Amino acid sequence: MSTANDITNSCEPHSCINNRIDNGIDIIYEDECIVAINKEAGLLVHRSWLDKGETRFAMQLTRDAVGCHVFPVHRLDRPTSGVLLFAKSSAVARSLTEAFTEHKVVKQYLAVVRGFMPEQGTLDYALSFQPDAIADKFADLDKPPQEAVTHWQSLAQIELPFAVSKKHDTSRYSLVRLTPETGRKHQLRRHMAHLFHPIVGDTSHGDGRHNRFFRSQYASERMLLHAHSLALTHPVTGMPLLLEASLDHQWQRVVEEFGWLNSVKSKA
Repeated sequence: MSTANDITNSCEPHSCINNRIDNGIDIIYEDECIVAINKEAGLLVHRSWLDKGETRFAMQLTRDAVGCHVFPVHRLDRPTSGVLLFAKSSAVARSLTEAFTEHKVVKQYLAVVRGFMPEQGTLDYALSFQPDAIADKFADLDKPPQEAVTHWQSLAQIELPFAVSKKHDTSRYSLVRLTPETGRKHQLRRHMAHLFHPIVGDTSHGDGRHNRFFRSQYASERMLLHAHSLALTHPVTGMPLLLEASLDHQWQRVVEEFGWLNSVKSKA
């Protein structure tokens, strides 16, 4: 097990090179031990069998931008934007990975979902393992369902005079804050779908009619799920650290169109 002194020593800048590259990656926090970026929607965290033709990856772009090797300590789905944290050493990475595993990091997301969600609540609903045909080729397919817990708070709602569904003359949407206790694959997306409030833009677990409506009406080409913040204890200094990522222009367009700007600023 790494000692605090081992972790501190591993943060010294001699492990980094000095040829930083300005590649446009949005760095929201950096010190000698860690770096956090605002990952754009559609960007893979690292190289994957899922898309051999892809050439841009968050890990490589961050490495080039800060001038040293970085280690992923958690993950974000490709269509999800927001805070993505990396360590600058394996010792710091182990410490942060343990913090995530032991639920010592508070993750908060913003999402736009179909329908009016109750003011607040918690879903405790185990999720079965859903293997990917390529990435999980050698995984154990007999895994029992894993515990999955998500808390939500409804921040704003809107009813639009558009009959997206033939069953209703209007369409309702909610801006929600999601706080997962666990980190299962596609947890927030699957939990919202289970509650019949799928996330807008989710092509795997969402509602295609509403996804198409947002594309045509609001030029929203992405899934409206954003990792807004991470609250954690710094692995070396022991000080509390809050990392926040701003919304991209597509998110901003929807928020402004729906009059939700104050809700995002005051409650997110």
